[in-house]
Amino acid sequence: MNVAKWVILAVLALPTLEFAAFVAVVATIGFGWALSLILAGSLCGALILRHAGSGHVTRIRVAMDEGSFAALQTDAGGSFILLAGILLLIRGFITDIVALVLLVGSLRRAFVGAAPR
Repeated sequence: MNVAKWVILAVLALPTLEFAAFVAVVATIGFGWALSLILAGSLCGALILRHAGSGHVTRIRVAMDEGSFAALQTDAGGSFILLAGILLLIRGFITDIVALVLLVGSLRRAFVGAAPR
């Protein structure tokens, strides 16, 4: 299978996996706490995007206008923070865990191989 088919399969399977994870968390800690965790994750994602997102998008625009792709490669850490904010906005525990891995610098370097920021 090519990459596009895997991406489509992952996008279609994600809601089912997120629902199963939500049910498991509800069974463990209760509905109110699980819902609070989901809402707190979304709020954190919005705050991350508000704080770090606008500056990073501006740097991407400037680099693209200048044709400086090296500048985009050196700012990969900012891209991961932007992606983490987007993943936190998506409601679910699986996407929140992936976002936390992207936010924690040592975990990001271990799993993604990103340069330290």
